[in-house]
Amino acid sequence: MAKAEDDRRPKYQRIADTLREAIRSGEYGPGDRLPGENDLMAAHGVARMTARQALGVLRDEGVAEARKGVGVFVREFRPLRRRGIQRLAQQQWGNGRSVWSADIEGRSLEVDQATVSEEGAPDGIAAVLELTGEETVCVRRRRFVLDGKPVLLATSYLPASLVAGSAITREDTGEGGTYARLAELGHQPVHFREEVRSRMPSSDEATRLSMAEGTPVILICRTAFTDEGRPVEINEMTLDAASYILEYDFDA
Repeated sequence: MAKAEDDRRPKYQRIADTLREAIRSGEYGPGDRLPGENDLMAAHGVARMTARQALGVLRDEGVAEARKGVGVFVREFRPLRRRGIQRLAQQQWGNGRSVWSADIEGRSLEVDQATVSEEGAPDGIAAVLELTGEETVCVRRRRFVLDGKPVLLATSYLPASLVAGSAITREDTGEGGTYARLAELGHQPVHFREEVRSRMPSSDEATRLSMAEGTPVILICRTAFTDEGRPVEINEMTLDAASYILEYDFDA
């Protein structure tokens, strides 16, 4: 029954499945060129559009990437495993380590774009941070690059009055990052809430993240709270979905 159902799938899907399995088995490794449209037409007896659609499926999944005038290649980038719980443990940033150190496993990570400014709080941000209409926020905008590939855009909002004069208002917040500096100010985060959803990227997001066509973004909005339940930071993150595996490891 399953085979009959598979046989009814469009030809381009079946060709894409064959190519995907060849990649998984190691027949085509990272950086290898996949069969082109002419090759697929000859091997499977299909029209050019069908061959093009099959390759398009792999591009949309982030498995392959097109190089203009050269062909379609297996993506070389290794996804980043984002350990959602371990990375926020106090023993990470409390001991001077970046929350990223739980994820990158010795790989090269850098922030290649960073700005810090004081601005009026957007309505939604002001409501969550429990600010009055006159209070401003410290806004930290960064782009993170892993192994030369942009993978994340992040914008953090903190009450400006809370962080005034601290390293949080500078591009480099120092060892342990923002959460370590908040702890020094007497506002140590002890609880976090993350909301996760996905959508297709805006043209600006796709450009800044150097994303393959058809790849969605993952949106994570994290709010940090003190022991008294006060919200002290909102971090809105936009992730290239093809660059991430979200991992949540916890006891029952």
